[in-house]
Amino acid sequence: MSVEVSCPGCGAPIAFKTGSSIVVVCAFCNSVVARGDRKLEDLGKIADLVETGSPLDIGLHGAYQGVPFELTGRAQLGHQAGGVWDEWYAAFQNGAWGWLAEAQGRFYLTFEQSLPEQTLIPPFDALQPGSAVAALPTSVPLTVAETGVATQLGAKGEIPYKLIPGEEYEYADLSGSHGMFATFDYSETPTRVFVGREVSLGDIGLANAMAPEREARRVAGRQLNCTQCGGPLELRAPDQSLRVTCPNCGALLDVSQGRLEFMQALQPPKTPPIIPIGSVGEFEGVKLMVIGFVVRSVEFDGVRYYWEEFLLYNPQVGFRWLVRSDDNWNYVQSVPPGDVFHKSGAFGGKGDTVQFQGESFKIYQDTMARCEYVIGEFYWKVTVGEQVRAIDYVRPPRMLSLEISMVQLGVEQATDSATSKKSKKVRSAPTGEINWSLGTFLKHAEVEKAFGIKGIPRTSKIAPNQLFPHKKIYKIWGLLLLVTFVLGMIFLATGSRTKVFDQTYALQPVANSEGTQVIFSEPFQLKGRQNIRITANSNVDNSWLYIEGDLIEESTGDVQSFSMPVEYYHGVDDGESWSEGSQTPATHISAMPAGQYTLRLEAQWEKWQQPASVSVRIDQGVPRVLHVFLTLLFISIIPFFVMIAHFSFEKRRWSDSDYSPFGS
Repeated sequence: MSVEVSCPGCGAPIAFKTGSSIVVVCAFCNSVVARGDRKLEDLGKIADLVETGSPLDIGLHGAYQGVPFELTGRAQLGHQAGGVWDEWYAAFQNGAWGWLAEAQGRFYLTFEQSLPEQTLIPPFDALQPGSAVAALPTSVPLTVAETGVATQLGAKGEIPYKLIPGEEYEYADLSGSHGMFATFDYSETPTRVFVGREVSLGDIGLANAMAPEREARRVAGRQLNCTQCGGPLELRAPDQSLRVTCPNCGALLDVSQGRLEFMQALQPPKTPPIIPIGSVGEFEGVKLMVIGFVVRSVEFDGVRYYWEEFLLYNPQVGFRWLVRSDDNWNYVQSVPPGDVFHKSGAFGGKGDTVQFQGESFKIYQDTMARCEYVIGEFYWKVTVGEQVRAIDYVRPPRMLSLEISMVQLGVEQATDSATSKKSKKVRSAPTGEINWSLGTFLKHAEVEKAFGIKGIPRTSKIAPNQLFPHKKIYKIWGLLLLVTFVLGMIFLATGSRTKVFDQTYALQPVANSEGTQVIFSEPFQLKGRQNIRITANSNVDNSWLYIEGDLIEESTGDVQSFSMPVEYYHGVDDGESWSEGSQTPATHISAMPAGQYTLRLEAQWEKWQQPASVSVRIDQGVPRVLHVFLTLLFISIIPFFVMIAHFSFEKRRWSDSDYSPFGS
C-alpha cells in the first residue's frame, strides 16, 4: 500500500510505494528519508548517481523462479580501489526483497538469509581471499573472492534498509561452483548474510531491458575529447570503460560520467601493438574487438621479463583477453573463483595443485606482476606501476591464472561519542580480491585466421601450457599393442602345428663315462618357410642325458646342428621341496629349405652303465611367444623415440618454472 508524505528536507511529496521499504530518496533534493515508528527521519543528502551505462532502471518488472518482482530502488557503492558498482532492489510479490548487484556487466541476485543462532560467521579480519568458508549451509563449498570496504555514494528510489549517505562498511563476497554467490555485510551486528547466484538478465525476465541513459551514454562517449591535447577519443565500450588512453598524446584518463580527468602521462612503447586497437577477431564464433593493450612484466634474478595482453570486448559476451608471451598466444576468459577448488587455500606451495572442471592443474609460477604500459580503454581503474600477485597453474593446453590484489587501507575515521571528535585508526587487515582466469593455448595460425592477418612472428620457445604435438601417437601405439597382443595370444592358442617326426630310441650301456651312442633316423620330409621345434623326452631322475644332433638334407648334404641337455634334479632342503631342470626340453630352429632329411643323434648320459631311452619329436609351424614379443618391440621403436622427444619437450616447457618436476 502506497504511503505519501512530505520530504523533511524540501517539503516535496514523496511516496513509500512498497510497504516493507525502509528509506526513499527524494527526487527533488536527494535527501535520504527513513520512516520510523512516529516520524520521518532525514538521514542526509546523497550524491547524484554516476552514469554507469546500466541497462536497468527503476520500475522495470521481471520474474525469478516464477515469482514476479519490480525494481524499486538503486544504490551506488564505491570500491576502495576507486571503482563503483550498482545495487538494485527488487520487491517480489511474495513479500521478499532481492538484492541485484551489477558489476562489470555481471549480475548477482541474492536474498537475505536468517541463519540459526549457533551459526558463527567469521569476523572480517579473519577472512583471506581464496580461503574456504564453511559457515553457511549451502549446497556447494564457498570461497572468499573479495574482502573490501564499500562507501554509500548515491541512491535513488525505495530501498529496504537504512541507507546513510557516505557511510562505509566492510563486506566479503563469496563464490561457489555453478554460479553460487554470497555476501557477508558487516555494517550491522550480527552480520547480515545474503545468498544467491550469478544470473543473466534473461534468467530474471529482463533480457530486453535498456535504460534510456544507456543510449545517451553511448552518444556522449563518442564525443569526448582529451583534456590534455583536445584530440578526439572514441570509446568502444562506453558502458564499461573506467580508464582510457589518448591515442594522440598518450595521456591516461579517468572516465567518469562522460567526463575525462587526467591521471598521468605515459611514454609510448618501443614497438606498437602487433594487433592494432580497433581490430576485430572471431573467437568461439563471436566477433571481439581489441579495445585495450597492456604491457606487464615480472622480475627473476634481477632480470625483467615482459608480455602483452590485448583486451577484447563484445557487448553480448563481455570481456576476453588475448595474451602474447615469448610469441606464444593464449585466449583467456574469467572464471568464477568458486569453480576452482583448492584444498587449503594457501596458494603457491611446492607441488601445489588446484582442481577445475574435474581436472588437476599444477603450479608453474608464483610472482609479482607489474603493469608497465597501457593503450586503449579498460573496465577497471588501471594505473601504470600497479602490482598484483600472479600464480599460474597448468594442464596443457589450458592454464589457470590467479591474481591476488591486496589494498592496505591506511586509516579510517572514528568518532568519540563523548567528545564528538573524529579520530583515525589503522585498519587491522588489508582488503583484497582474487580473480581467476582460464587461458587456452592458441597456435599462430589460429590468431592469424581470427584477425585475417599474416606474418605474426613464430617462436621456438615452448609455452607453459603448450601441448606436446605428437601426443596422439601414444593412443595409436597403445591400440596397436593391444591388438598385437590379443592376436598373438589367439595365434599361440590356435596356430597350426605339423608333426613331421616322432621316435623313441633305446640306448644301451657304453664302455665308459666318455662313451656315446650314435643313432640315425629314417628319412622324413620338412616343408620350407616353416620354423622347426625339436623336443626331447627322457625319464631322467636326479640325472642327466645330453644330445648332440644334426639335421642332414640328403640331396645337398647341408647340415643344421643343435644340442639339447635333458636334466632333472629334485630334493628337500631344510624341509622345503625343490626341483630344477626338465625331462622334456625343446629347442627351436629357423625354417630350412624343403626336402628330405635324416636326423643324426649322438647321446651321452650320466648313468652310462645302465640302459636309457630318449624320445625325439619334430614339429613345424609352431607359434612362439618370442614372435609376439618381437612384434611388440618392433611397433614400439618409433614411439620410443617420440617418448625421448616428449621428455625433452617437457623439460623445456618447465625450464622457466621454479616448480619444475625435473629440478633446477
